[in-house]
Amino acid sequence: MSQIEHGGRRDPAVADRFEPFADDSGVRTIGALSFENGTDRIALHGSLEIRRDKAGLAQALKLKETFAAIVRALETGDLPDRVADAPDEAPKSVPNPFA
Repeated sequence: MSQIEHGGRRDPAVADRFEPFADDSGVRTIGALSFENGTDRIALHGSLEIRRDKAGLAQALKLKETFAAIVRALETGDLPDRVADAPDEAPKSVPNPFA
């Protein structure tokens, strides 16, 4: 059974799995805040409004779980002093799609 199929439906436990630094394609979204996985960095984009209600508590717990997983991954790894930034690529010319 694939990770998406589970009795004809998407399995939320599998769909929401996020292993920090495991790949260059995983994303975890909490509200409008996205954690974009990478093998050498995790990028955060967006915003998150945590309200004082049950939904806000669920979001806060998911945020806490996500940061705890990132910290665990960092603590268990052999870390360099600093990850090198990718060199800036020269802009590429592309044909005008509207021409």
